Amino acid sequence: MTAKLIEDPTYRNRLFAFQDRVQAGRLLSEKLIRYAKNKEKVILLALPAGGIPVGFAVAKKLGVRLGVMVVRKIQIPWNTEAGFGAVAWDGEAVLNEPLVEQLGLTDEEIQESISKTKKTIQERLRKFAGNKPMPALKDKIVILIDDGLASGFTMLAAARSAKKGAPEKIVVAVPTSSAGAINLVEPEVDEIVCLNVRTAPSFAVADAYKNWYDLADEEVIGILEKAEKLP
Repeated sequence: MTAKLIEDPTYRNRLFAFQDRVQAGRLLSEKLIRYAKNKEKVILLALPAGGIPVGFAVAKKLGVRLGVMVVRKIQIPWNTEAGFGAVAWDGEAVLNEPLVEQLGLTDEEIQESISKTKKTIQERLRKFAGNKPMPALKDKIVILIDDGLASGFTMLAAARSAKKGAPEKIVVAVPTSSAGAINLVEPEVDEIVCLNVRTAPSFAVADAYKNWYDLADEEVIGILEKAEKLP
């Protein structure tokens, strides 16, 4: 499987293309509006924190419920700001093998980091999903949303976990992504919708947004509470 890429050429390689995540979500929803025709089959899952305001804007436009997918990067032991892979809500772990080799990580260090990540995922599931089970994905159109893809490993883990549920189709929808991340995720999904594809060697999700900040957990919970009231 190689995903169909849907992008907006006018946004390609642009920096600060979007005002904020909400505006980006509204623009993204225009590329996804065709799924509103069959919305009873659509399951929309967004990644907290940054993916939640994007996902809320899309859910509102499509008239579908907003669900949460919890995926976390596996932190490098001596640099917790960086990761060498990701773990999804069901324990699916994806490693950035070249980076693991470059870092010289031992199996013990890898497993310890994965174990810590799984504990964090369980905490975040309790916080953002109230331990509600993931929706059944069988024969559904699953749309996975984040505010952007840098390395792509977090979304790769999410896609592989979603695939286990036997959905009819997996769509990745993000306002911005590096070309490398798209190449990584493409073989695992059916469609990638990304407005702002960037090919420069250096990439940061934040560079797509004029107004960028880290969302507090309380803001994420507030958006999810608003999403519960969507018709």
